[in-house]
Amino acid sequence: MEVFATALPALDAAFAMILQPHVLGFLVLGVVMGLCIGVFPGLGGIAGLSLLLPFMFGMEPVTGLALMIGMVAVVPTSDTFASVLMGIPGSSASQATVLDGFPMAKKGQAARALSAAFASSLFGGLVGAAFLTVFILAARPIVLLFQTPELLMITIFGLSMVGILAGRVALKGLVAACLGILVGTIGEGASSGALRMSTYDMPYLVDGLKLVIVGLGIFAIPEIVALLRRDKAISDHTPLGGGWLEGVKDWWANKWLSVRCSLIGVVVGVIPGLGGSVVDWIAYGHTVQTAKDKSGFGSGDVRGVIGPESSNNAKEGGGLVPTLLFGIPGSGSMAIFISAVALLGTGSIEVGPSMLKNNLDFTYAIVWLLALANVVGTVICIAASGGIAKLTEIRFALLAPFLFMIIAFAAFQSRQEIWDLVALFGIGLLGILMRRFDWSRPAFLIGFVLSAPAERYTNQAYQIGASRFRRGFEEGIEYVFSPIVIVLIIITLLSVVIGLRQAKNIQAEGAVASGSKRAPLIFLLAVTGYIAVAYWNSAIIPDFARMDRVFPVFVATVALVGCALLLVQMVRSDETAPIFADREDEEAEENVHGLWVTLGWFASLLIASALVGFILALAGFLLLFIRIRAGKSWGYAVAYTAAGIAFICGMAWTLNRDFPPGLLQDLVDLPWPLT
Repeated sequence: MEVFATALPALDAAFAMILQPHVLGFLVLGVVMGLCIGVFPGLGGIAGLSLLLPFMFGMEPVTGLALMIGMVAVVPTSDTFASVLMGIPGSSASQATVLDGFPMAKKGQAARALSAAFASSLFGGLVGAAFLTVFILAARPIVLLFQTPELLMITIFGLSMVGILAGRVALKGLVAACLGILVGTIGEGASSGALRMSTYDMPYLVDGLKLVIVGLGIFAIPEIVALLRRDKAISDHTPLGGGWLEGVKDWWANKWLSVRCSLIGVVVGVIPGLGGSVVDWIAYGHTVQTAKDKSGFGSGDVRGVIGPESSNNAKEGGGLVPTLLFGIPGSGSMAIFISAVALLGTGSIEVGPSMLKNNLDFTYAIVWLLALANVVGTVICIAASGGIAKLTEIRFALLAPFLFMIIAFAAFQSRQEIWDLVALFGIGLLGILMRRFDWSRPAFLIGFVLSAPAERYTNQAYQIGASRFRRGFEEGIEYVFSPIVIVLIIITLLSVVIGLRQAKNIQAEGAVASGSKRAPLIFLLAVTGYIAVAYWNSAIIPDFARMDRVFPVFVATVALVGCALLLVQMVRSDETAPIFADREDEEAEENVHGLWVTLGWFASLLIASALVGFILALAGFLLLFIRIRAGKSWGYAVAYTAAGIAFICGMAWTLNRDFPPGLLQDLVDLPWPLT
């Protein structure tokens, strides 16, 4: 009762603060800005909040919060446009939406998929706000129960989703996940700083590959190339489907699924560092596991949209728990949010326990600004979904260069150098081959995302556990096998068993016909070769840095065993077996252009950027692509190029970004944006 006596007056004061015309106006402004940023792949909440940060100094606290919360809340909703319409994950929290959302768009059901996603996002956001309202005072002791072993088991549970997403050949999913983990270990080790698959002679790899590059490369590039080779519109049908109303009906028909996935989003969002990267995969895995009819997943099942989208907005509410309670950012955007709050007003507001004690009304204002932002953002998105979905009817050769420009710009945000584009191209080529031979790209991405936390929590659990065992066996066992850990182990084992039993009935990326033996075998040998090199590279790390050696060596060993078993299966199976899946034979009749010719266009942009800088190279790329590949007139090509360059320069100027220079810039002093 004491809790309610404290909370209710604070809630009343919070509503009095936020239900003011000027506060609501700033909230709508933040929502509109978030929609504009979220629509473009790779530009998420971090980019948006970075844009707002200079304007937060001295701003009235409530209005500043309204502006920031409006932007943060709507990005997970608006990034659905790219995931559904283009097959490009708008952010790390919308990756799973691609699996069924994009196939729905290709079937002419884009508006239905979008509206189902928006309705689910709205519900998830409201669930997250309600959770925060009820548990914000009681959540502190719950969060404190999660120590390193519990965090490690949460991470392993995320990896168990590979069992669901492995496809018809479970070993492929396992090896793909291990490959993603090994790619995630590239660079300096977290424990002693030992180098893995990198060298100081090539500094770019020392810090490892960034999620935005890997996510865009593994999903966006393959889909862009596949659609370009067909030289058609994204949608195979002219009608957009039943529109937004049908999608809302789909959500209502699956409302209990939405409830469960929203709760998953909240719970996972509470754990710092995990939420946005893995919550959609966990929700998607749960969606598939609990479905009676699983045949449609991966080829356009609306439930595959509703589940992840319900969770990714709910996790924003959960993510605010460690942020508001402990001052621990649950994500990169929350880290910027904490910095921005410190700039508001007189600078007296501090995120953490002191806010709960001294500014409880302010805390609840944040919570319900989040809820209102979800409502406003969803209404705007649903109203616009039908019109925006018409993009799927445009010939893709006209969309592709613009999309690749945006993707390249998003990739540049990690280091702002030419190697970002090289990494994007390399990961994109891997994604193309994985898509062709039916290797689970979601499993690869899950492995990459969870590589860092899995290694960190493994090392920490080992060190602390060893110390506890030295004190006494009972103390060590109590630390390693806490009640929460035991529950999570049981849940994980059940997830793996169910996933493997159902793998043959689930095609995470649709059905793929079998081809010849040669090409799939060559790809397997190439993957095996990389894993063998990664194993050797980690094994030679000296003993003083052995903690940086143990994790990648273990993962590589598991992967090599999986590769050996796959090789045995290939030798013993005939060409009709699922292990020899090959999309190239299946899509040969639809493809107008060859793979390497299409990749040549993007490779030319890379080479030209290294020579004359990104902007000059991009201008030449857009002009020639539209004129030659799209077959438009020179006048059309010039106008398209001018509009594209103006757009990308406007974005760079707004976000205070430069473009990677080439050799020309080393010789000649050029003005921005040619620098």
